[in-house]
Amino acid sequence: MTSFGFGRELVDHAQGAYIHTRDGRAILDFTGGVGVLNHGHNHPRILAARQRFQQKQRMEVHKTYFSPYLAALSHNLAAVMPGDLDMSFLPNSGAEAVEGAVKLAYKYHGGKRNTILRSDISFHGKLLGSGSLTGSSQNHFKFPGIPGVVSFPYDDLDAVRAAVDATRDRRGRCDVYAILIEPFSASTMRWCSEEFLRGLRELCTREDIVLIFDEIYTGWGKTGTMFYFMRYPGLIPDVVTTSKSFGGGKSSISAYVARRPIFHKAYESLNDALLQSTSTTYYGFGEETATAIEAINVAVEEDFPARARDIERILAPGLARIAKEHPDAVSEVRGAGALWGVFLDAPRALDAVAKLAPGGLARDPQFGTKLVTCAVISALYRDHDIYTYYTLNGKNPLVVGPPLVVDPVDVERFVDRLDQTLAQGLPRLVARFVKEKVSSLW
Repeated sequence: MTSFGFGRELVDHAQGAYIHTRDGRAILDFTGGVGVLNHGHNHPRILAARQRFQQKQRMEVHKTYFSPYLAALSHNLAAVMPGDLDMSFLPNSGAEAVEGAVKLAYKYHGGKRNTILRSDISFHGKLLGSGSLTGSSQNHFKFPGIPGVVSFPYDDLDAVRAAVDATRDRRGRCDVYAILIEPFSASTMRWCSEEFLRGLRELCTREDIVLIFDEIYTGWGKTGTMFYFMRYPGLIPDVVTTSKSFGGGKSSISAYVARRPIFHKAYESLNDALLQSTSTTYYGFGEETATAIEAINVAVEEDFPARARDIERILAPGLARIAKEHPDAVSEVRGAGALWGVFLDAPRALDAVAKLAPGGLARDPQFGTKLVTCAVISALYRDHDIYTYYTLNGKNPLVVGPPLVVDPVDVERFVDRLDQTLAQGLPRLVARFVKEKVSSLW
């Protein structure tokens, strides 16, 4: 990341959609904290909630006392979620939420089923368990993980059905205990069709498979509905995972929310109640849960889904115009709400540059695309004080994912500056970026 200049400067303070450096620059943050900052930097209501907790010296955590914060947060999650998605577990990270959801699904079947399905482009975390459920190209080293993981092509219902049928025993019994899917894949800017998601729901209901939707990145309004799957009325998974902006940009907290029949069958008995690690030391800390309560309040009361749709009304036509005006640079733009990907083309002239790259980079089939995207990111940062990033999965698009509190004028400014940057031509941008990178080594 220091190739872009990020990390070399010291930040003085941050507010809303802006990062202010000590040398006086005001950087427009269009990364949205990689999904963490729907509320922007230091939202005043989030800060106030944490300050109230501290000033009143509220109890942080104690296992023998009832936590009103934990109870209120669970209640509010149930109020936001559709149907009977009303049983919450609240660990610290998205990867933990995913693993908790998978553990719930396995326990629901009493350990009698041993196969879990996930997509070929999935990203669910980097712990041993969640990492084994991740289909990202980042997984180039094999760590031990969850057994019985089977991959299927994203958004391919026939492939899922075939994968389920392949697990049947001689009596036709299915061995799949869970299907894990991102309805909107934020790392590739792809999304599942309504037909696919409803088909999954029908299949999972028929085969008694626990259906898990990973909405860690896309939750809390990012794509124009509170959660992406909620754009389809009546579509209810068995479990939803959330994290990132769930903590309002301040709290390290996540959750999985399960349908009551699933949760009760797995953990209702006294013998099983502690299997999900609610007895661990760090669980449901008061200030973390109080922060998440306020984060939900803000997302609901300030109508984050509507804000995302307003941002889309600027980004969708603006990025489409850029793609049309720069066909040699932009192959495609796609996204929803306040989460978009700009897919840049690597000129053939970069083949020579690739041959000069270190061995590991030269063997990367996406090296050219990554280099071009890095050059554009660097130019936006250096020339226009705009901070963006690219995904490490899929075709490595430049991500346009501003916080939902961004001013519409700043969204228009971004579109204009991206247009100006691409107008310089990719070869020129790459040459400048490579020159700066090489000179920084001396």
